[in-house]
Amino acid sequence: MSKPKDTTRYDIPPEMEGQVAITTIDKIYNWGRRSSIWPMMFGLACCAIEMICTAASRYDLSRFGMEVMRPSPRQSDLMIVSGTVTKKMIPQIVRLYNQMPEPKYVLAMGACASGGGPFKEGYNVVSGVDDYLPVDVYVPGCPPTPQALLHGLITLQKKIDRQSIRQVAWYRPEPIEALPIPVLGPDLIDLRQTDEIRRSAREAAAVEA
Repeated sequence: MSKPKDTTRYDIPPEMEGQVAITTIDKIYNWGRRSSIWPMMFGLACCAIEMICTAASRYDLSRFGMEVMRPSPRQSDLMIVSGTVTKKMIPQIVRLYNQMPEPKYVLAMGACASGGGPFKEGYNVVSGVDDYLPVDVYVPGCPPTPQALLHGLITLQKKIDRQSIRQVAWYRPEPIEALPIPVLGPDLIDLRQTDEIRRSAREAAAVEA
């Protein structure tokens, strides 16, 4: 005697319609991105030496699909800020970030990139690259070990796994504005603070008058 056929119908609740397909697409889309992160090949200070070690055979960065370090921001989706960020360098870093296509991520490697490190509040050093770029992952250390950098990259992969195309900025109808490039004059000027600078100048002039 044959087993009776299961005719039970599993209906999807109205509030869940469309979400099942989107969730599946998210998993496939995120898997592809997390497994082929291409860092941009540039270093700023001693942290870059540890980054190079991480890409060598002993630590084998290629296990995570990240072995292709690109010399062009147009072909990169991960900026590893590895080392001390000077005021003369930050305009170039922001310019390179604006040239990277979406989706793109930033990893601050080391104490200097994260918060200035031993040079914090120095006359020529930026106290953390996150004042000018949106940082996704911080890797502490001075300099961090290759294992720490690998942990930071795995943390970025976990962040990518949690993203959804319904929420990410690069799938919204409105365009993504480029970040303003700081101007290096007598000191570093963040153009996002132009109104505040003008207001302070007017207040100072009123006090002197």
